[in-house]
Amino acid sequence: MADITLYNLPGCPFCAKVRSTLDELELEYDVIDVERDHGKRTEVEAVSGQTGVPVLTDEANDVEGMHESDDIVAYLEETYGA
Repeated sequence: MADITLYNLPGCPFCAKVRSTLDELELEYDVIDVERDHGKRTEVEAVSGQTGVPVLTDEANDVEGMHESDDIVAYLEETYGA
């Protein structure tokens, strides 16, 4: 199990943006695909306090429930970029 987990909705362009950054940085990460129905996204809500995706957790850096794709990409590049 990787330290980084991405809560993802297949087909979501914001999630794809984050996955692309994770792949470019060659980071290991787990993906949890969420339901399309916001009412069924209880796990995402428990982690982040909201039901939107993408949401990222990074156990190695005590990051839990980071949302907003631009914020996630900036965090990943700052933390793991060259």
